[in-house]
Amino acid sequence: MDRLRVPFFAAAAFFMLLALLVEIAASEWLARLTAGTLNKPATPGIAIHYLAIMDGIIVYSVVWMALGLILPRGITGRTQGIVTLIVSILALLGTIALAFAAFTLLMLMIALLVAAPFGTIAYFAEWGHFAVKAAAATLSLAMLLKILFCIFLVLAHQRFLQNKGLVILTAVSLGLTFVTAFVQSFLPGFLVSIGDALVALVIAIFGAVWLLLLALGSLIATVKAILSLRRV
Repeated sequence: MDRLRVPFFAAAAFFMLLALLVEIAASEWLARLTAGTLNKPATPGIAIHYLAIMDGIIVYSVVWMALGLILPRGITGRTQGIVTLIVSILALLGTIALAFAAFTLLMLMIALLVAAPFGTIAYFAEWGHFAVKAAAATLSLAMLLKILFCIFLVLAHQRFLQNKGLVILTAVSLGLTFVTAFVQSFLPGFLVSIGDALVALVIAIFGAVWLLLLALGSLIATVKAILSLRRV
């Protein structure tokens, strides 16, 4: 019972990676599928793509877990801090840019909506319709894959439940996925695009905070690793 069940761990990693790919790439494909046409239908907003921020962090964590199974612990222990520091800083900068993009889009849509009559007409022409079915299909698939990830990760080893960071991160990802689906299904059709941009902004803020904490933690780990090398 104390040994890691590698096939279950590999399955968990596969499901999480697949969820990430669904959020990044599958939304437009599902939009075409649900629209029943190969033409260019309305794509399901940006919040689904922004979910990839949180899930990308999960996939990154799983990659290091997998490397820990292959490489000696000394190598991963010394390199993880510096690599994570670089990756988290770059990802943080990108996430901040995405947050500003979502905020700008949100303000633009609100400004057009209330600027009757011509601004309102422009808003309805561009964002008055939302691919709710495509978004629901994408989010349902992503949620299912994330649940399978949780199940197989626990089956791989129950001690993963003691990894508080991974548990909290996964819970946040599931929660944001649910919130995205709720907002897109609850709001009136002409307001869904605004709600979607607002949720995307919230997701980006969550991702930026988590990446900042990750960068600070990896910075401390890197300093400790350098100090340990000097002592040797």
